[in-house]
Amino acid sequence: MKDTECVQFLQQTLPRLRLRWLGFRKVRAQVCKRIRRRAKELGLADSLAYRAYLEIHRDEWDVLDGMCHITISRFYRDKGVFESLEQTVLPEIAGTAITRGEQELRCWSVGCASGEEAYTLALLWRLRLMPRFPTLSMQIVATDVDDDMLGRAHLGCYRPSSLSELLHDLLAQGFVRSGDAYCVHPKYREGVFFLRQDLRSAMPDGLFHLVLCRNIAFTYFDEALQREVLQKLRERLHPGGVLVVGSHESLPQGTGGFVAWPEKRGIYRKTEVS
Repeated sequence: MKDTECVQFLQQTLPRLRLRWLGFRKVRAQVCKRIRRRAKELGLADSLAYRAYLEIHRDEWDVLDGMCHITISRFYRDKGVFESLEQTVLPEIAGTAITRGEQELRCWSVGCASGEEAYTLALLWRLRLMPRFPTLSMQIVATDVDDDMLGRAHLGCYRPSSLSELLHDLLAQGFVRSGDAYCVHPKYREGVFFLRQDLRSAMPDGLFHLVLCRNIAFTYFDEALQREVLQKLRERLHPGGVLVVGSHESLPQGTGGFVAWPEKRGIYRKTEVS
């Protein structure tokens, strides 16, 4: 299956999955490699044969959907986001929570892959910010649809390449060396919970002060699905809660209920009234 054939195949099939080709252009090599391997396993000659197979074997659409799951993750990914969280967003959220008499910040990492984002947030809070807000704990719920990724997240051990952007003090204090890997210290895993969920059909219970939904819904989902997911995300946020999307993402045009955080790209606050 040539690249041009795979591109045409994706353009034809992604809408059926409520996904959009625009989001997959830069990562199509990863997806096409999986599709070629799957077609070979099934003994199919090309994309046309696989397309025909999909129409006969409807369960195969779930397999294709899984092959379109992009897993790119590392600690402190897009450092500007975490700098904003540390310097302005989390302190403000924490101050508001304390004023309300709350004792816990609830955060949700959507599409957590192997857990780097969730653990980065945990380390940032415990080692940098919690000393300023000692009465406030943080609970992090991290969700993903990929069982293999979640297995790695539960293990909490990573290659040095995943940690290359992490701040030195967080690396030094937050990890234990185990052979060639670095494992998150057990005390910093406390309060981090991993769940298998598909954002398109399920979300964790309760309200959150902070939701990180980066480089997933507003890159890969079609516009109608983006709007549906955004409304549900808003329902999961406390009044004044914060939604963080990818630095190159934006919310669907014409949607209400959020205002951009001043001078912080990809960060939005839930408005009190839609």
